[in-house]
Amino acid sequence: MNLDLDLFIINEQATLREALAKIESNHHGIVLSVNSEKVITGLATDGDIRRKLLEGSTLMDPISSCTNPDFVWADQATSRELLLKQLDQRIRVLPLLDSKRRLVGIISHDHIPMQVEKRTYARARSPVRISFGGGGSDLTHFFADEGGAVINTTISLYSHATLRVRDDEQIFIHSRDLGESLHAPDLPGLFSHKGKFGLVQSLLKAVHPGFGFELFLHSDFPLNSGLGGSAVVSASVLGCFNQFRQDKWDLHELAELAFQAERLYLGVAGGWQDQYATVFGGFNFMEFRMDQNIVHPLRIHPDILFELEESLILCDTGVPHDSGDIHQDQRQQMKQESTRTKVQSNVELTYRMRNHLLRGRLLQFGQCLHEAWQFKRQFSSKISNARLDNIYDNALKHGAISGKLLGAGGGGFFIFYVPPFRKHELINSLEEVGLKIRPFRFEQQGLRAWSAREVDNNHEMPDL
Repeated sequence: MNLDLDLFIINEQATLREALAKIESNHHGIVLSVNSEKVITGLATDGDIRRKLLEGSTLMDPISSCTNPDFVWADQATSRELLLKQLDQRIRVLPLLDSKRRLVGIISHDHIPMQVEKRTYARARSPVRISFGGGGSDLTHFFADEGGAVINTTISLYSHATLRVRDDEQIFIHSRDLGESLHAPDLPGLFSHKGKFGLVQSLLKAVHPGFGFELFLHSDFPLNSGLGGSAVVSASVLGCFNQFRQDKWDLHELAELAFQAERLYLGVAGGWQDQYATVFGGFNFMEFRMDQNIVHPLRIHPDILFELEESLILCDTGVPHDSGDIHQDQRQQMKQESTRTKVQSNVELTYRMRNHLLRGRLLQFGQCLHEAWQFKRQFSSKISNARLDNIYDNALKHGAISGKLLGAGGGGFFIFYVPPFRKHELINSLEEVGLKIRPFRFEQQGLRAWSAREVDNNHEMPDL
C-alpha cells in the first residue's frame, strides 16, 4: 500500500494544531516541516509537540518551534541492512529523502521498501575431459547392438561463457577462440549467417531463446585439441541460458541438448561421453545403452587421485585434428566385425581399468593405458601417423610406461603415465623436441553456472 506523502509534510510556519491534525491523519506519529521550496527542515513527533505544550506553548505556536533539524533519515543509497538495524532500535519511522532533501518515501515496520529486482548477467564454465579407455564404444552405432563403457575424468582447463540479456532482439556473439564476432538483428538473422559460428547457431536452434543477448566466449585450450572442446563450449553456453530459465534443465538434459546441437543439428560425427563428462564432472565410469546412458561417479581415495595426478603428463602435440572426419571413417570401419571385436575388447579393458583404479593399483592402470592406445589406433588409419607414433615411442624410451592420444585422434594432446623418478626425464625429452607440457589438476566439479548483478560487478556496461 502506497502512503500519501502529503500527510507527512507541513509548512514550517503552520501551527502545532495543524501539525497534530497531520499526525492524526498519517497514523505514524511524526510530521516533517518544509520550507517554501519543499525542502525538509525538521521533524517533530507527537511526543515532541506534547512536551512543548506542557512547557507552556499554545496550539497556535508554529511547528518550527519544536522540530528537530538533526533527525535521522535515509536516502536511496542507504543499505537495507542499515535500515533494518535502525528500525530494530527505538526509531519507529525513517523519512526517505532525495539529494535535495525532499521527501520521497516513508520507512517504518509496516512500510519497508521491497528489494528491487536488478539486472543480472549469467556466467558459466565447464571443464575438459581426459578419457582413459573405452573410446569408440560411446558411438551410437556401436552400442546400439552392444554395450559401451568409458572411463574419464575432467581436469582444470575450462571453456568460459558470459551472457547478458538485451532489451531488444539484437544478438552479439564474441568468440576469443575464433577471433571473431557476430552481430545479427534477431534470431532468424543469426540462423541465416554463414561463417565459423555453426556450433553456437546449432545450440541456439536447440535453446531458441525469446530475447536478444550478448554472448562472450573463451577457452583455456586450443581448438581441435582432442579434449572434447566443442562439448565443453556447448555446456558453458547452455549453462548460461539455463540461468534465465524458470524450469531449469537437469544435468542429463544439458548433456542431451549439447549432443543434439553438435551431432544432429551441426552434423558432426562423434560419441556421447564428452557431453556427459563436462556436464557431470569428476572421475566417472560411463555405460552406454540404447535405453539409457548411466554415469557412475567413482569413489577413489584422495591419496590415489593425488598420486595418479602427479603420474600423468599432458602433452600438446601442436597438431590440430578433425574429430568429425575421424569418427566418420571409424563409423565405416565399425561395419567390419574385426573392428567391432577390438572395440568390445577395449570395453572389457575399461572395466579392468576401473577396478585397478578403485583399488589403487596405479601401475596396472598405467599398463592398461598402453593397451587402450594399441586398441584405439587400430580403429581407423586416421587416428595415428608416423609423427604421432614417433612422439609416443620417444616417450616410452624416456620413462613413460604408457600413454594415449586423447579424443578421436589424429593430433591434439597425448596423456602419458610416468613413474615418479623418471618424470623429469620425460618432461625434458618432450620439451627438447618442441612439445608443450600443459599443467593441470583433476576437477571434481562439472559445469558450473551462476548469475551476478551488473550493478555490483561492473563499472560500466556500455550498450553496443
